[in-house]
Amino acid sequence: MTMSDETAPAEAPAALKPSFWEGLSVYARPGVLTVILLGFSSGLPLALTGTTLSVWMTEAGVSLSSIGLFSLVGLPYTLKFLWAPLVDALDVPLLSRLLGRRRGWLLATQIALMAAILFLGAQNPLASPFFVALGALVVATASATQDIVVDAFRVERLEPNEQAAGMAGYVAAYRIGMLVSGAGVIAIVAGLEAYGVAKADVWFWGYVAAAAFVLVGIIATFLAREPDAPLREEGLNAVARVAATAVGAFGEFLGRSQALAILLFVLLFKFCDAFAGVLTAPFVIDIGFDKATYAAIVKGVGLIAALAGGFVGGFIAREMSLVRCLWLAGVLQILSNLAFTAQALIGVNDWALTATIVIENFTGAIGTVIFVAYLSALCGARTHTATQYALLTALTAVGRTFLAAGGGFIAEATGWPLFFAITALAGLPGLALLAWLQAKGHFRSLAAEKA
Repeated sequence: MTMSDETAPAEAPAALKPSFWEGLSVYARPGVLTVILLGFSSGLPLALTGTTLSVWMTEAGVSLSSIGLFSLVGLPYTLKFLWAPLVDALDVPLLSRLLGRRRGWLLATQIALMAAILFLGAQNPLASPFFVALGALVVATASATQDIVVDAFRVERLEPNEQAAGMAGYVAAYRIGMLVSGAGVIAIVAGLEAYGVAKADVWFWGYVAAAAFVLVGIIATFLAREPDAPLREEGLNAVARVAATAVGAFGEFLGRSQALAILLFVLLFKFCDAFAGVLTAPFVIDIGFDKATYAAIVKGVGLIAALAGGFVGGFIAREMSLVRCLWLAGVLQILSNLAFTAQALIGVNDWALTATIVIENFTGAIGTVIFVAYLSALCGARTHTATQYALLTALTAVGRTFLAAGGGFIAEATGWPLFFAITALAGLPGLALLAWLQAKGHFRSLAAEKA
């Protein structure tokens, strides 16, 4: 709140009512609604190659070390910046001509995503680990490409006064998509088992249901209005357009002061969350909780806590400077990992698990909102937003892939209590870089650019 807000006359609250209702009505605008539906579509695939796949593999008898290595199938989320210029510069044959450049790419990735999910669900984790890994890799690739397109669509389609609402709705719908492919699929599998469906078949039908939910994104694609196409330099062929897009986006970013330190900070800031998150589902199942409890508490209660944390994170981001927000988020994510150490010592207790998940998801959502605000602030030139955002989000995915891949080996060697203590310590390098960037004036320069 500014000083002028604090000293406003008594009638000020009445004057705020129109903007309050305008703030709500923006969510009903066609462009914002489309972005919300696309947020669901973007969030849907992540759990299918992450927590849901981990639960499936744990049930099938796959070792913890192998499950940890499977985090490497998230590699496309890390490398998506490499082909983001293709999405920015090229059209999809036939589909882009019929639907427009962005919607053509959206439909192409969604069709590929649906097919890949069906292929993955048809595999056996214990008997065919190679084909499970292949299916998960294809799902992740299609999903990462869809993310690139949705980010570009959001930036180009929404008006400036719709961007905040579009991002808020996108993040909420993204989490709901993850809930559907996480707790939803696991609950479907548990229900099919209770109904008497053969244990060898239940996971296939769970993934069939997940593939069907991709239709939400496809419907959004057909209902969407194609954004105005950006201007392209005349006389450039496809290869030259891709090269110009890549050089412009990466060159502008790498030309900044402290560019390498910024990229390293983006890589490490959320690492402790990713390090612990890779094995959260196996941890809950391994210490004795059943799938129904996992679905109800970890995914159900966790979603409510995450949505509440997102709202609080938005409030904090408005009231505090960006650097203070990042300090708060960094400390909270370290402390929240220690709740899992306590859970490991307590063992099977529904109330303790509920408290652990509420702490983790509430603080994690605060951190996510604040970190997304930071990433958005880093994307300077509007013409390069999609490619630069892909670069930054790809770096955050490194924590879920390369850096966290050895988590299973560490957990097996140390046991769960010490493992989660180690994940908390993994947050300290990010805080050290935050202090260095603050001392170098990085955040003052960001504030000046946005002023």
